[in-house]
Amino acid sequence: MRSRFDRQLEQLNDMLQDMGAHIEKAIAMSKQALIEKDAGLAGRVVELEDEIDQKEKDIEALCMKLLLQQQPVARDLRMISGALKMITDMERIGDQATDIAEIVIEGDTTLSEAKKGQFTKMADDTIKMVAGSIEAFVKKDLQMAKDVIKYDDVVDELFDSIKSDLIELIRTDDANGGQILDLLMIAKYFERIGDHAVNIARWAKYSITGRQAQ
Repeated sequence: MRSRFDRQLEQLNDMLQDMGAHIEKAIAMSKQALIEKDAGLAGRVVELEDEIDQKEKDIEALCMKLLLQQQPVARDLRMISGALKMITDMERIGDQATDIAEIVIEGDTTLSEAKKGQFTKMADDTIKMVAGSIEAFVKKDLQMAKDVIKYDDVVDELFDSIKSDLIELIRTDDANGGQILDLLMIAKYFERIGDHAVNIARWAKYSITGRQAQ
């Protein structure tokens, strides 16, 4: 019985990694769509959201099956409850990647070369955080989870820098106020993705230690 349960827990980890790969892909595609002003690619991000939502439902169903049909010990309960919590953050990351893509489709998101560099770094850093947080959960790596939480400061600093630049542009360029606000919203969505990665890392810490540390 325990060996079957362990196999199902491994399946849960595999499903979490698969969902993680999809949200990382969504972030990367939304970034590329922004940098290249590619509405077609942005449309593919919107389509990918349905797949991400379905993966959340599939993981939730497996977690409920494990809780109801098996006899998990405390460590298993932490893992299953942590997985249920983290897929909510993962689904929201997919939503925010879609929000970015929709702004690319509907708005004017022309970027200077300097801004392309800033947004590329911010997106790549959030992908790094998302990947690290999920890996920390699957591998039960406490230090990796702590590193993700600490790295959020880097993304926050990038957001603050982009926000300051864009606010200054609004003051000096009234004609392009709508475009600048669109870019500010995109930066905020990337910053929120980083926040959700931190939440996932905290659930990883909980599954390892039993403490929901801040």
